[in-house]
Amino acid sequence: MVNAADIYQAKVLVVDDLEVNIQVLERMLRGAGYVFITSTTNPRAVRELHLANHYDVILLDLQMPGMDGFQVMEDLKEVETGGYLPVIVLTAESEQKMRALKAGAKDFLGKPLDLAEVLVRVYNLLEVRLLHLETKRLYEKLVEQQKVSDRLLLNVLPQFIAERLKGRTEAAPDRFTEVIADSFLEATVLFADIVEFTKLSAGLSPQALVALLNELFTEFDRIADVRGLEKIKTIGDAYMAVAGLPVPTPDHAVRAAHMALDMLESVNRFNSRSGYTLQIRIGINTGAGVAGVIGKRKFIYDLWGDSVNTASRMESHGVAGRAQVTDATRQKLDDSFVLEERGMIDLKGKGQVKAWFLVGRSGVAVSDEIASSAILAIK
Repeated sequence: MVNAADIYQAKVLVVDDLEVNIQVLERMLRGAGYVFITSTTNPRAVRELHLANHYDVILLDLQMPGMDGFQVMEDLKEVETGGYLPVIVLTAESEQKMRALKAGAKDFLGKPLDLAEVLVRVYNLLEVRLLHLETKRLYEKLVEQQKVSDRLLLNVLPQFIAERLKGRTEAAPDRFTEVIADSFLEATVLFADIVEFTKLSAGLSPQALVALLNELFTEFDRIADVRGLEKIKTIGDAYMAVAGLPVPTPDHAVRAAHMALDMLESVNRFNSRSGYTLQIRIGINTGAGVAGVIGKRKFIYDLWGDSVNTASRMESHGVAGRAQVTDATRQKLDDSFVLEERGMIDLKGKGQVKAWFLVGRSGVAVSDEIASSAILAIK
């Protein structure tokens, strides 16, 4: 809603080759309460004046020697970046009124001037002008808020899923009942967990505990971006990611293996910086399952299925400071990785499963700090 006080604070320019007309209009406008009024008898000065002051309304005489009002409006079009000419033309010739409107003027006043009509038309134009500016400002604010919302949504959901969700909610914002769920024939799931974190956290302040997890998991997030995995969630000190979802990729197992090794190396560097002696266990499995979005307001993209459970069990039945993979994952890895057979292990709820330790990359020792740094520098 436009406030009347704002209207009277608008910037007004009066352009007429006759000084007496300018004096009459200025006196009348000031008497009505307008504060910022400029005038000129030189039509060639209008362009520069508007560039300097950005007037909200220009009262422009059409008939002036040397340069008429139509030429002035053409000049204004070159400098009015918004494409809006806040012009009320003054003319005694009725046939020029329509031409002036076609040229971009927003209104017209006939000569001799009716002072009451001048005040009404100036006020109305300014009200529309300020409403236009307010609407534009609110729209730009809405667009910016939408960008923020989109960024937040992308922090929660994979981009591909976020776009699908946005399309459905925009089509029926009050009736979002469709389920986003997809089965996948093959993807590689990674679980990681900090060993004996409960004991460690007992000796830390809340701030120190959150700072530790934030630094460590932020680095894991960066690794996931570099290696092309999708972070699914963190639960306490556990971290879950997947390769090959929501967009399938043929090298999902390779991506997950690289991420696992990078995570182990990043923990070693964290310990060197901080003085901690943290260790993580990592479990990896490849297989089929279901992925989808849960929730109506607080969305989460999650995975389900035997392959997910197996990956989780591979982590919980793993060894501190090592990454353990199933035989299904090992078969998907090429000779660029070094693996060590662990043998059959008994997984809770699964029975006997063949497991392998992911030792490193071919020709690269896990403890080689130089090689580790080079690998993590990939962006």
